[in-house]
Amino acid sequence: MNSFAEKVLMCAALAFCTFLLASCAFLSEETVKLRDLEFTVLSEEMVPQELLAILEEKKSEPFQFTYSDNEFLYICVGYGEQETGGYSIAVNELYLTESSICVDTSLLGPESADKNGKTPSYPCIVLKTEYLDKTVLFE
Repeated sequence: MNSFAEKVLMCAALAFCTFLLASCAFLSEETVKLRDLEFTVLSEEMVPQELLAILEEKKSEPFQFTYSDNEFLYICVGYGEQETGGYSIAVNELYLTESSICVDTSLLGPESADKNGKTPSYPCIVLKTEYLDKTVLFE
């Protein structure tokens, strides 16, 4: 009786391990880069008015969201209120996978706090790219 229980337990463990391996393979396929996406960093004047209003509402807190006009996809990343000006945002990656669009940005600090005064700033970036009906993953 003990050996039957051991066999059932062994089969269950084997099935579970197979499931885990298959799941890992599936997840890794989702993150395979198919291609880099071309994009344009928009100046404030180039941002659609409706999107500009949303950015103004959200600017004091960090945010990550997308906006679409069904012609283009706008990827928006903000870093909230900073004590001074002089910040910039680097786009490290923007690429397409089988199931999503991945974006990675970094906030770059001011070169010298003395030059930028004490006026708060609200660094954000709007990336305009082709419209794709995919989930955007912010890394």
